[in-house]
Amino acid sequence: METETALAHLSELAVSYSLSIAGAIVLILAGFIAAGILQRWVGNSLRRLPNFDETLVRFLSGTVRYIVLALVLVAVLAQFGVQTASIIAALGAAGLAIGLALQGTLQNVAAGIMLLALRPFRVGEYVDASGIAGTIEEVGLFATELKTADGIYVLAPNSELWNRAITNYSRNALRRFDLAIGIGYGDDIALARKILIDLVEADERVVSVPEPSTFVAGLGDSAVVVTARYWTATVDFWDTQFDLTQAAKQAFDENGISIPFPQRDVHYVPAESPKQPAKPRRAA
Repeated sequence: METETALAHLSELAVSYSLSIAGAIVLILAGFIAAGILQRWVGNSLRRLPNFDETLVRFLSGTVRYIVLALVLVAVLAQFGVQTASIIAALGAAGLAIGLALQGTLQNVAAGIMLLALRPFRVGEYVDASGIAGTIEEVGLFATELKTADGIYVLAPNSELWNRAITNYSRNALRRFDLAIGIGYGDDIALARKILIDLVEADERVVSVPEPSTFVAGLGDSAVVVTARYWTATVDFWDTQFDLTQAAKQAFDENGISIPFPQRDVHYVPAESPKQPAKPRRAA
């Protein structure tokens, strides 16, 4: 009799757990399918947004997938009678502890998400973030790779870049430059201005709008500062500056316009020599 009761109890357990196992298998399969569908949907939706970074697309879509799988795990455990409330509370406590332990790392991740979303700089652009300067090589979730002008590798935490003012020298299509050259006070200012404006307007890399201009920028201690202001494409900024500076020096030399060295006029006024006391006369 006891054997029959035990067998009946085992059969009931087998039927009950077989149903639970079957339901768990169905939940797992449906969860993986739903997670994949949601991951692809989120990824495709974010890719349709203009200038949305691919790294951020993969991170957010992957996060959605893992959230769905975590919910599926909780549902599977509930199939077997496990109290999911305690599991969720334990996971929340563990997440809080991990968050406190990895506070700096999570701060870099949050800053990386903001940098990837707002895009203050892109790969290939030259930036200066209050001393952290270089060409952007790669923007990651934790850190950003840069290469300085002299070829040095720099790995900057994202939180350092996010908390600083960022100057992007490559973002705008045009840049302005003031070619300032000092000439002698006795030289022809009008001729110097004409030489500069002719050089600037003859260069194909200089744009016509805004229009180039020349003016006297100041009167220095030893020179009159004549300036040519022009705009050029950002990619041509440095080459145009170097070429026009050399061409201006050569043109000034050919037209007899001097570029004086710093000099100072010193006027020397000798002090009066002290009078010599009169020599005493000898008595006759």
